[in-house]
Amino acid sequence: VHVETDAGRLVWAKALRRDRLLGWCQSNLPAGTAIAMEACGGAHHWARQLRTLGFVPKILAAHLVEPFRRQGKRGKNDANDAAAICEASRRPRLHTVPVKTPEQQGVLAVHRLREAYKTERTAVINTIRGLCAEFGVVFPQGPEELRRGIADALEDASHEMTALARRALQRAHLHWLEIELQLAWCDEQIDIHARQDERARAISRIPGIGPVTASALVASVGDFGQFDNAAQFGSWLGMTPSQDSSGGKARLGRITKRGDSYLRTLLVQAAKSAVMTAHKRSDPISQWVVKLKDRVGWQKACVALGHKHARIVWAMLVRGKSFDASHVSAYPGAPVMAH
Repeated sequence: VHVETDAGRLVWAKALRRDRLLGWCQSNLPAGTAIAMEACGGAHHWARQLRTLGFVPKILAAHLVEPFRRQGKRGKNDANDAAAICEASRRPRLHTVPVKTPEQQGVLAVHRLREAYKTERTAVINTIRGLCAEFGVVFPQGPEELRRGIADALEDASHEMTALARRALQRAHLHWLEIELQLAWCDEQIDIHARQDERARAISRIPGIGPVTASALVASVGDFGQFDNAAQFGSWLGMTPSQDSSGGKARLGRITKRGDSYLRTLLVQAAKSAVMTAHKRSDPISQWVVKLKDRVGWQKACVALGHKHARIVWAMLVRGKSFDASHVSAYPGAPVMAH
């Protein structure tokens, strides 16, 4: 714990046990004191506890704190990190992480479990496929081919697979089926949240964005008003081009990939679905995507549409408007054309 006055004078800097933190804050700090911490697994829980006690919690992203460590990269320890957090928290324009509610974290827990189950399912499928290949049983590519053929292959006595190997692979197959059941439960819970949450229902009307993407956006971001404009939201997601500009000459590179990689992945995947069917629609966005795909290619068009979807989501939820595929943005100062 590192305590400084507004003028920067050191008041206290010592290690403190986790179970003593809240009691120490109540006894030694006046109500309304700003208490900053790095974003981590338990940061939102501690922020809610401190807010209940009358303090002002601030959660800072770790990459924003690192430049304020006076000892540099080689001087990293808990004491130096605490001093750097204290120093960074004084910067008025430093973006803080909004404190998530328990409900938000509950929905995100389902999303995290779903991703973990997907990773585990892939590992089990690859293990089954590899072990079968050791006995000369080779399946075509794709989980569906393996799903259709694994049971018959384990019952087939014509190959050299031993009884012990068959039993082991049967258990792996049962584990795969159990993972599928868990994934189905996660999808059901996410679908319920997407249907019950008004904001998630609204953004689900955007072509390509389904319940998973809508639920994740609402649960992860919370208050979309924390961003001043749609461009800032797109930048926070890491979907804007990186820059290496100097002397008035702009050099744009690949997207920055900052922020939440899970949200960015979902938006790009949703955009892929919309790009595939864009030629069937006549709205301005779809026609723009078709021309963009022909000009810059499939992948860049998907990323560009994902970025556009992010900006549309911000505009819908901040301004309280429903999705309009025919909407044409009017820039400030641009002449209004009457029809």
